[in-house]
Amino acid sequence: MNTLTDFKTSLNSDKPAESLPAHLKSLWYDAKGDWDKAHAQVDHLSDNSSSWVHAYLHRKEGDTWNADYWYSKAGKIRPDLSLQEEWENLVSYFLQ
Repeated sequence: MNTLTDFKTSLNSDKPAESLPAHLKSLWYDAKGDWDKAHAQVDHLSDNSSSWVHAYLHRKEGDTWNADYWYSKAGKIRPDLSLQEEWENLVSYFLQ
């Protein structure tokens, strides 16, 4: 899976590809509407990539304070983008 289009096509499956790293599995579950499974993929991780996705998830949840904490842990700031734009940016970045 190399492109955003490929990733979006994979959403037609029942499960994410086993080979996806946790942060991409999280974004996959998020796109499928399962915030809890998305969160479970990264909640116990502290690397920058997982922290960035964790931040996005809390932003989506509406928990700005918690989101900003995780953006900070990832070395990022909360973007001024729609949630959909941020999701696409994250997926594209991690597929590189």
